[in-house]
Amino acid sequence: MDDFHASQPIFVQIRQRLIEMILKRQVEEGDALPSVRQIAADLSVNPLTVTKAFEALVDIGVVEKRRGLGMFVTTGARSALLAHERDKFLKEDWPRIAAQIKALDLDLKDLISTDIKPEGQAK
Repeated sequence: MDDFHASQPIFVQIRQRLIEMILKRQVEEGDALPSVRQIAADLSVNPLTVTKAFEALVDIGVVEKRRGLGMFVTTGARSALLAHERDKFLKEDWPRIAAQIKALDLDLKDLISTDIKPEGQAK
């Protein structure tokens, strides 16, 4: 979790990694997330940077603070994140991808029918 890139602020990258943990069910609804101090130490970043990432998730309602206990994944968080990420993909990523497909003169039908396996699976 320490391979940051300069294209986005670190807190955004941490937030995205926490979102991925929820989407991939590495943490379930009701589970505690790693502590701010733990993540900050693991990534060698300022704890305020990690706190900002957590606050962004609290703001969208997928994480809740429990005073003295830490941060926990809320009920319905995965469903809410899936809806959010799908909407983001369709509004931000897909137009860029569609434009690139068109620019490369690729046929969408050929792309869909190719034998591409999800990451980590053999062909």
